[in-house]
Amino acid sequence: MIKNRNAAWALAFVGANIILFLIFFLGPALLGLYYSFTDYSGISASFIGLENYIELFQDSSFYGALFRTIVYAGIGVPLIYSVSLGVSLLLTSSKTRGKGLAKIAFFFPWLISPIIAGVIWRWLFGESFGFVNFILGSLGLGSVPWSSNGIMAFVVLFFATVWIGTAFNMLLFMSALVNIPKTYYDAAMIDGANTIQKFWHITLPALRPTSFMVVLLSVFNLMKEFPLIQSLTDGGPGSDTTLLVQYIYETGFNQLNIGYASAASMILFVLLMSFALLRLRGEKRWEN
Repeated sequence: MIKNRNAAWALAFVGANIILFLIFFLGPALLGLYYSFTDYSGISASFIGLENYIELFQDSSFYGALFRTIVYAGIGVPLIYSVSLGVSLLLTSSKTRGKGLAKIAFFFPWLISPIIAGVIWRWLFGESFGFVNFILGSLGLGSVPWSSNGIMAFVVLFFATVWIGTAFNMLLFMSALVNIPKTYYDAAMIDGANTIQKFWHITLPALRPTSFMVVLLSVFNLMKEFPLIQSLTDGGPGSDTTLLVQYIYETGFNQLNIGYASAASMILFVLLMSFALLRLRGEKRWEN
């Protein structure tokens, strides 16, 4: 009787998740795929075949947004990984003092909305009103064109991205670090291994599953980043920080070219799916 009741509850929970997946994920995905073959503008849709995709692959703005997205993820993911791991190592070390306050400080960005985070960093690095330029001006160093220079705008974006991305990944790394058996380090110490050798031959291999998740989730988050960029740079100056999601938003909602934007979103979906499959395949090869 108890087993039947547990099985019924299990089926109920699984069924609820399947229904939610169909309604909120699979349904919109199939609808977006259909729209990508139409000229849908929010009112009516006519089937036009592959015209959206043909136009998309001839659009230099699309390639620019795609290139900036790849650069953003290619630089941002290693930064997030390195900072998250470094902070986790410090917070799990027995030599670190004030770990309680440090954990709160590093986890705080995860508790606020990315839009609020973007506003905070925009206030800090505003070109004419920002706190950082105010300090630099007070020191006689002159202001920095944080928002009118594309490279500097990207630098600020990376700062904000790492600040937000460190929090959750730090928790993943910390939970993995505390579960590494201490006997491994004791044995390495007896063999004369130094700190770097212990990190390279014990810590990093033990963190492989966690590292896989951190990299995978970070790539997904950065390739799909929208609210932080929208509130921090609004894609500017010009289109220097306009990534693929901003490009999709601009063409879909501002230009009401939803069919064309749906085609671009399908390209993004294929890129993310391809990366996930390649990453999984590489992980399985390494395990074998």
